[in-house]
Amino acid sequence: MATHEGFDLIEKYFPTLDAGQLEAFRRLGELYPEWNERINVISRRDIEYLYPRHVLHSLSIARFLGTLPADIEILDLGTGGGFPGIPLAIAYPQCRFLLLDRIAKKLKVASEIASELGLKNVRFQHGDAGECHSKFAYMVSRAVMPLDGLVKIATRNVARRADTGGSMAPGLVCLKGGELDAEIAAAGRPALRIALSDYFREEFFETKELVYVPFS
Repeated sequence: MATHEGFDLIEKYFPTLDAGQLEAFRRLGELYPEWNERINVISRRDIEYLYPRHVLHSLSIARFLGTLPADIEILDLGTGGGFPGIPLAIAYPQCRFLLLDRIAKKLKVASEIASELGLKNVRFQHGDAGECHSKFAYMVSRAVMPLDGLVKIATRNVARRADTGGSMAPGLVCLKGGELDAEIAAAGRPALRIALSDYFREEFFETKELVYVPFS
């Protein structure tokens, strides 16, 4: 069962994507429903909203970061079935991504989808964040844990002197929803909040935010 409902949103909000990138995004509408029948990584009732709630949501990070130079390395912490890492890897073919998750079966889905898409800029690691000893220009995440926990991990894994080519300074970029004031205060670091309704007009984004914590 394929679902291409909402694919037009990718073209609408990212008009500079080339034909190969658009084809990769189109194929997500086939691959995720197929894999989800075998290994549940997206709720059954949510899979029909794959493009707005998962793909486009992930790509809000690309809207925020803008153009990135070649060979920037990005860690997707708690990627699950590959969000936001796989959409970002399609959007940034010149960058390198490590998708990390402690649940092997979800990581298998992400790995198989990346393989079927022919993505060469993605690698995978099964395990806990404490087992990742590399440094990255950015750490990204999507609804993984409270901000204070993410900040502790980013403190260890973000390369503060990474050259981001004039884009946003190295740091943590995470996607959040709900009441965030107390969560941000508990993290103990300055944070920038972006309402995703500033980027996308769809109702789903009215309660969603992007939180950026710089580490430069």
